[in-house]
Amino acid sequence: MDARGRGGYRRYDERTATQLGDGARLLTERRGGDLRRLRAEADGEASELRRLLQEFPGIGPSGADIFLREVQGVWPEVAPYLDRRTLSGAERLGLPKDPDRLVSLARAGGDAQPASLAAALVRAAIDEEVAEDCLRRAG
Repeated sequence: MDARGRGGYRRYDERTATQLGDGARLLTERRGGDLRRLRAEADGEASELRRLLQEFPGIGPSGADIFLREVQGVWPEVAPYLDRRTLSGAERLGLPKDPDRLVSLARAGGDAQPASLAAALVRAAIDEEVAEDCLRRAG
């Protein structure tokens, strides 16, 4: 638990530690400890990756979405991965809810990184002040 505490995780208990151990065991047994094998098994298909990720203890739909939003910077075949949370942020900012259109706008603005776009949109979705500041600056 010390490593999780140093990493900034404040909400953990014995169940979390057990899930992490069980997940590591599952990854080792099924994929030789290599998440890239998970990607290969899914043939880079985001919906299949999302399903496979949820086989891990403690990883539900939201956890799988978080992983896929972040990994698209490293696994480009997943991109653009803009889930319900990111599209909620786009809507709050008055942006289109179509993932391809959003990425196109980001590229036109100089940021061609779908992972960065996803992170910014999630921030706008969960923090009203951030969204309002963005809208004020764009104004």
